[in-house]
Amino acid sequence: MSATRRQVLSRAAALGAGIAFSGALSELFAGTAAAQGLGHTGYGPLVTDPNGLLDLPKGFRYRVLSREGDQLRSGEGPVPSHHDGMAAFAGRAGRTHLVRNHENRVTAKIPVPAVGGLTYDPAGKGGCTALTLGPDNQVLSERVAIAGTAVNCAGGPTPWGTWLTCEETEDKAGTNGYTRDHGFIFEVHPADPHRTGAVPLTAMGRFQHEAIAIDPRHGIVYETEDAFEKPFGLFYRFLPDKPLGGVGSLRAGGRLQAMRVPGVADLSTIQETGARFDGVEWVDVPDPLAASTPTRFQEYGSGGITHAQKLEGCYWGGGSVYFVSSFARSADGSAADHYGQVWRYDPARRRLTLVVVFGPDTDVRLPGESPDNICLAPSGGLMVCEDGNGAQHVFGVTRRGEVYAMARGRQNIGTDREPEWGEFAGVTFSPDGATMYVNCYTPGTTFAVTGPWRR
Repeated sequence: MSATRRQVLSRAAALGAGIAFSGALSELFAGTAAAQGLGHTGYGPLVTDPNGLLDLPKGFRYRVLSREGDQLRSGEGPVPSHHDGMAAFAGRAGRTHLVRNHENRVTAKIPVPAVGGLTYDPAGKGGCTALTLGPDNQVLSERVAIAGTAVNCAGGPTPWGTWLTCEETEDKAGTNGYTRDHGFIFEVHPADPHRTGAVPLTAMGRFQHEAIAIDPRHGIVYETEDAFEKPFGLFYRFLPDKPLGGVGSLRAGGRLQAMRVPGVADLSTIQETGARFDGVEWVDVPDPLAASTPTRFQEYGSGGITHAQKLEGCYWGGGSVYFVSSFARSADGSAADHYGQVWRYDPARRRLTLVVVFGPDTDVRLPGESPDNICLAPSGGLMVCEDGNGAQHVFGVTRRGEVYAMARGRQNIGTDREPEWGEFAGVTFSPDGATMYVNCYTPGTTFAVTGPWRR
């Protein structure tokens, strides 16, 4: 991000100014409380944190739940590094269960500790940890939930209350010292990890997974692929043999398909918000396990398949699935450039719509060039984790498309002369909407943010 653009953004954030995305934001909040008339421009300017961790608006406060390098409450070892995707689940007696990804590669300094019955590949450094919180967010327990996986980036919750953690790699056994193939989705039970173990959901595909969202009516699982080189990733759907079957049901198998938008080979070429494509097609993936050829390289017939760079966040809302393309760069091989898109796919109409475009091509004041993790807020709006250069924020977006700064990271991982801040990830809310949980990726830190949240 350019210094000029960052300075403009910083001034806007400091003033708590309402600034707008380009796009049909009302579509993002269909069926939510915001669509019923709510919509606010934020909670005021950010207040500098004297402890140098997290700036928040007046009236809000944070609690540090966990930091990398500290000891897990279970005694299994240190808290792993690289805090990423996360979700919160309701527990008994007012408790909340948090499941947190650790996007560790083989070079990670603090791996997820190997635990019997929960370790997929002893050479894998990634996985998940699970925290159990009391009613006032005190940490009651913290333990390994799955280990021996690799590059656990995002994922998503299931309607039956488990977490699907996604490996953002397609390394096979024998690569980087791994003893088993990677690039899978794993199911994690937030309260009883041994109930789900470390079993790859192989029918859901082996590729550079990012995030998932599940249609709560039909059980279809939508999956994004964040491939690092051309041809870029695909948008998939998985048709389970046992839809909405509960814990372990996805092991029964199903069909993996990739999205084809007729006439559109690369989503980056679509630049106008409101652009709509009917008649979206779904094509069976020839070899979901990618035994010899990555899924995005496979043959999809004369109509080809539709690619996009940096397919990341994914969520379900208002009868549609939304997914994020964080950016596209022609220098990397994309057909066109953009600073972030949000797409909506309506299964009932087989319709794909570009609903939001980020970045200076639409308005120099817009937040960040790389929207990443994204979730619905108690007010019905969105919370968006910024993953760009310079200062890092969690931004809120109202139904009217007004953007406000909700949090700013203050942990400098650079130098005084050349400061750098770790990205935010894993933003999610407690089941009662009273707490926002969010991670700082580096140094790995999990925050609980409470305050006068609007409903």
